[in-house]
Amino acid sequence: MKIAVVGGTGFIGNSLIPYLSKIKEHDVLCISRTEPGYSTDSLLVKDILDLSYENFQGFDVLVHLAGCAHSLFSEKDYEKVNHLATINLAEQAIKAGVKRFIFVSTVSVYGEVGTFECNSATAPCSLAAKTKLAAENSLKELCAKSGMEFIIIRSPLVYGEGVKANFASLINFVGKGFPLPFRLIKRNKRSLVSVYNLVDLIKVCIEHPKAANQMFLASDDHDISTAEMVALMAKVQNKMNLSLPVPVWLFKLAGKIFNKSDVIDRLTGSLQLDLEHTKNTLNWKPPYSVEHGFKLSVKNTQDK
Repeated sequence: MKIAVVGGTGFIGNSLIPYLSKIKEHDVLCISRTEPGYSTDSLLVKDILDLSYENFQGFDVLVHLAGCAHSLFSEKDYEKVNHLATINLAEQAIKAGVKRFIFVSTVSVYGEVGTFECNSATAPCSLAAKTKLAAENSLKELCAKSGMEFIIIRSPLVYGEGVKANFASLINFVGKGFPLPFRLIKRNKRSLVSVYNLVDLIKVCIEHPKAANQMFLASDDHDISTAEMVALMAKVQNKMNLSLPVPVWLFKLAGKIFNKSDVIDRLTGSLQLDLEHTKNTLNWKPPYSVEHGFKLSVKNTQDK
């Protein structure tokens, strides 16, 4: 099976392509703006809007990982990279005769706090989530007209070796022994997914006949509180858990005073995903534990 991965040198792609390349039945192409740090066939492009159907001729599956997710991007960037680029990729894949298009989206299309199933109502708050949802809808419309199969995977925070941003910072703070005020944030539950579980799910979606034209949620299927997250980060680094017992009501008061209630809600609230549709449809369960992913995330930060 010939598989093209767009965004192949990003965080997910750096795990996905080496994983797929070990499967002898698969022939994988990495499409990205930078040279991959692993051995694979690759195609370098300055702008994914420049990709045309000739780039996908002969391919069976296109996996789309590229996107804007951080606040440093402008509204125009989000619309271009998350939405318009997805439309272009889908149109070119259809012209090339690609059979299946896998799009990795975000659970933020539901909102920032709550408990969600695949068919839960969407309420995106951020530009990243709004443009990802627009891309999902455009992809489904194009596939309905053409017959190309779509698969949409909505993912929560992804972590593992190479993780950056807030997750990496929190690991570093815990590893350096900073006392963090999170010990009493223990009643919330957060769904996360290690890149290793997400990559395994993508691999199943590439191959499974029942994955066609489906929406799936991804997670480790083991939700943890903020306090448990910090405790596990300490454990895998062989450090004492120095979290301080600051009451949750104090966080909420600070959020109101400094007009940061949305940030505090994300910190103290729950975001849980019901994985039953994913597990039952694909006969799949996450093969790796949360602790496994945390250990490899720590290795990454300690090696820097």
